[in-house]
Amino acid sequence: MYVILVYDIGERRVGKMLKLCRKYLHWIQNSVFEGEITEVKLKELKHKAREIMDEEEDSLIIFRSREEKWLKKEVIGNEKNELDNML
Repeated sequence: MYVILVYDIGERRVGKMLKLCRKYLHWIQNSVFEGEITEVKLKELKHKAREIMDEEEDSLIIFRSREEKWLKKEVIGNEKNELDNML
């Protein structure tokens, strides 16, 4: 599955959430990540995110799509981190 993950986390927890999300997805720009992930890995990511978050103050939004090709992405302005599929 292809996901876009967006978070709004308290300043003291931002570094931990950034580090966690980078383990699973590609960073796009401030607090936004995208990429292919399995259902099991997404469940693991959400579990670890809940350990970092204060659910009374913070939020995590996940948009899901079957595959990247079903998602049309348009960037206006500077693309901070262009994804490159080349290894």
